[in-house]
Amino acid sequence: MTYTERTYRSLHRQHDLVHFQVMVRETDLDIGVRRERFSPELVRRTEELIYQERRLLELYIRQDPVFQTSLQPHPTVAGAPSLAVEMAEAARLAGVGPMAAVAGAFAQLAGKALTRYSRDVIVENGGDIFIKTTRPRKVGIFAGQSPFSHRIALAIQPGQTPLGICTSSGTVGHSLSFGRSDAVVILAPSAPLADAVATAAGNLVQEEADVQKAVDFAASVPGVTGAVAIKGEKLAAWGQVKLVPM
Repeated sequence: MTYTERTYRSLHRQHDLVHFQVMVRETDLDIGVRRERFSPELVRRTEELIYQERRLLELYIRQDPVFQTSLQPHPTVAGAPSLAVEMAEAARLAGVGPMAAVAGAFAQLAGKALTRYSRDVIVENGGDIFIKTTRPRKVGIFAGQSPFSHRIALAIQPGQTPLGICTSSGTVGHSLSFGRSDAVVILAPSAPLADAVATAAGNLVQEEADVQKAVDFAASVPGVTGAVAIKGEKLAAWGQVKLVPM
């Protein structure tokens, strides 16, 4: 697990940014901001934001426990916090349970808040990324034992951002997946949507021939702008995706 964690983090970290971690229980964010904008106060504010929003979500789940356990779309009830509403809508579009969007939702929550202080922001949460950039970036793809792993990256242009880049895998990590993909990567302006669709598309991959099925599904979801699916030696891609060598 330690090796996998370092691998994920090394694939998005940028040398011109200062990276720091914010950990609030299960939420573990790796955050990069412009060097001149980094400060202990920025770290403190980010920690407070994540703590407050986690508390609101946890209180809501006590009221609506099915929100946490459902593997199907589940509408929120009156008074739900905005984060839960956003997760539920993303899950509805993808056809999965709301918690499939939670990592992307927290990455985006922190990322959007930090764009008020830094013009370049990257937030990674368990392989799910929010990015806002003023310069071209490369975000590497980790695909387990696939020969594509550590060899290709997504080329991201400033005009594509803010952007969610979220990954699901049936062979790497601890997140729930009913598929066997090495990596399904989804791009969307909404990181919660990218996260939910990555889960749904990843569930479709059982063998190498299924990678095209996964990207075709992703292409059918409103709001998704790009998709990459990898299983073994097979790769399929669609949309606003430019793959380059690492």
